[in-house]
Amino acid sequence: MRLEKKSPCKVNLILNILGKRADGFHELETVMQPVNICDEMTFERAGASLQLTCSNPELPCDSKNLVHRAATLFLAAAKISDGVKIHLQKKLPLAGGIGGGSANAAVTFTALNQIFGAPLPLEKLHKLAAALGSDVPFFLYHKPALATGRGEKVQTLETFPALKGKAFFLAHPGFGISTPWSYQNLARFPKDQNGTAGRAQKLVSLLQAGDLKAAAAEIYNSLEAPAFDKFPVLQLYKEFLREHGAPVSLMSGSGSTTFAIADNLSAAESLSEKFKSQFGDNGWTATVAI
Repeated sequence: MRLEKKSPCKVNLILNILGKRADGFHELETVMQPVNICDEMTFERAGASLQLTCSNPELPCDSKNLVHRAATLFLAAAKISDGVKIHLQKKLPLAGGIGGGSANAAVTFTALNQIFGAPLPLEKLHKLAAALGSDVPFFLYHKPALATGRGEKVQTLETFPALKGKAFFLAHPGFGISTPWSYQNLARFPKDQNGTAGRAQKLVSLLQAGDLKAAAAEIYNSLEAPAFDKFPVLQLYKEFLREHGAPVSLMSGSGSTTFAIADNLSAAESLSEKFKSQFGDNGWTATVAI
């Protein structure tokens, strides 16, 4: 049996850090929105071991790769000794703050569960995903979500009326930002490391009410503080997109991808042309309807 799967990404409409926890993680609240720009993955029962290949030579294909680790966890939890071949066709930028690797891992869990006849319930897959990474559980559900804890507690939500008919423009500058680096350097910005709880739920309410203009005032990312301090070009991206008609622009996750919400796909494509005219086209950009 051979499966072909799309592996999407996400943006954080808010990432509000609430403080550092005793376990070393940060307590946070975030609203994540799926984005239909995808890597491509294939899965096949074959051979006597786990074999992972990838189109991007920068990515390892051993236990350092989240896909390999997800497959290893799944096979052990399901007590399966059969061989599996996985190929990852990488189209999303690395270390971009849009959850590409986390999505790859989540898709691996669901695809292998399908191939082997669903030996694990969704609840078990969620536990495995949470053990692997904070963003991984979100990608099991294919819906917007409010996430809390360190990001692993996921409350799925229906499509936001405020985003109906809108489109995303995403821009990655050609360099990534390490998530551990972002959180370590957040300590230099106490106000951003110790946000006010409840902002994420307030944003959800505004998005559900259909008022993007009101919601825009609550769209925020604590991790912009260290990122903009070291990489001021990202702040220039954000300001440029706002100045050229985007109702919303924000860095996603720990960066380095910046996104804008445009009124429609045509407006997003126009924004893309203006952006490339200003900053060149050496990085990665994409537009997609929401």
